[in-house]
Amino acid sequence: MTKEEKYNLAKWAMNHALENGAQQASVTIANSVSSSVEVREQKIDKLEQAIQSGLSIRLFVDGRYSAHSTSRLKKEELAHFIEEAIAGTRFLSEDEFRTLPEPELYYKGGGANLELLDKDFDKVDPQEKIKLAFDAESEVFGKDERLISVSAGYYDNKNERVMVTSNGFEGDSSNSVFGVYTSVSVKGGDARPEAGWNESAIQYANLKKEGSGNIALEKALSKIGQEKIHSGTMPMIVENRQVGRIFGPLINALSGSEIQQKNSFLINKLGEKVASEKLTLTDDPFIIGGRGSRLFDGEGLATQKRTVFDKGVLKTYYIDTYYGKKLEMEPTSGSTTNLVFETGDKDLQGLIASVNKGILVTGFNGGNSNGSSGDFSYGIEGFLIEDGKITKPVAEMNITGNMKQLWSSIGEVGNDVNQNSSWRTPSILFENIDFSGL
Repeated sequence: MTKEEKYNLAKWAMNHALENGAQQASVTIANSVSSSVEVREQKIDKLEQAIQSGLSIRLFVDGRYSAHSTSRLKKEELAHFIEEAIAGTRFLSEDEFRTLPEPELYYKGGGANLELLDKDFDKVDPQEKIKLAFDAESEVFGKDERLISVSAGYYDNKNERVMVTSNGFEGDSSNSVFGVYTSVSVKGGDARPEAGWNESAIQYANLKKEGSGNIALEKALSKIGQEKIHSGTMPMIVENRQVGRIFGPLINALSGSEIQQKNSFLINKLGEKVASEKLTLTDDPFIIGGRGSRLFDGEGLATQKRTVFDKGVLKTYYIDTYYGKKLEMEPTSGSTTNLVFETGDKDLQGLIASVNKGILVTGFNGGNSNGSSGDFSYGIEGFLIEDGKITKPVAEMNITGNMKQLWSSIGEVGNDVNQNSSWRTPSILFENIDFSGL
């Protein structure tokens, strides 16, 4: 289905909803193409390809709201589907806060090409995809006598969608991603250390196609001999790809839904210093080729570059239309785009060298964070740092504390930004963290 055909069908579905009793409607039509191959023991273990199309419609009927989706896109079937959905919506409770956004907040078109789609996505040879998976496995297979198992794979995905609303929004977007990964397990005494590594890119030409196997094996072997050490309060460095585990609760606390439901430890904190002066964070939707870049959000709201934290001062919440009305606040958007940290001048090795005694966290194992209080407890694994050097692997330890205290205790922010995510996290050094071990 072409983009024009999607728009025509979406507008028809929207109008059909209005003609049959809906006061407002929003329609999205999306399609995706994906493929993946996984190899194990030098054989193809899994080979998949999928093509999917679907329509989703949000209905506002007599003060009531519902959302529905279907993969049946013939008009005669859609007509019945929409009529039944409207009839069902009338049985729901009224909700005065459910409306489409105000039209002046919509994306109006234009803007830079964010380069989120590889235009040659469909030209990648299937045999080349299979070869990449085998090449990743071959970096490891048979290379070390301690190796127990190795699996590797390739994946790709392309998504395209159009969206229209009954109060004036029209917009479309598309994106692609390609990836290569390797997972390894090795013999390690009574344990069976495991590790993996993934590389991904929006453009196939930019995908780092080699190295994931070697990195995964190196990481797995480095875990051999993991043990608990004595409990204590000491510095903690969290590796860039692992920062998201402790960063997620901080961002979640900025959500309009969490704030309205009193499940956020950052309620009524706008304009207040809630974190370290070393935390400056920007939400930037306009980075060319950024994993979270976009011109409009899921409601059609035009995106804006925003400061989230300025030297520890909270500057914005993530508020969609619904919770904006409930909280009597202006909508900003209900979700993040690219989250960009103001970085320091040290890479991971530089951060390690600055620590006399502490722990480098390279993984989290279980645990949770209380949304309303910010109290947390996580299992961790990683390495003991002594005199600025890694000395031995550690595991089966816990960190406990409070999110506000944690993010107020930043010692240094690294410069090794993870480019494989829309949360562009660097490694971060935190001071005075409570570790439980022996």
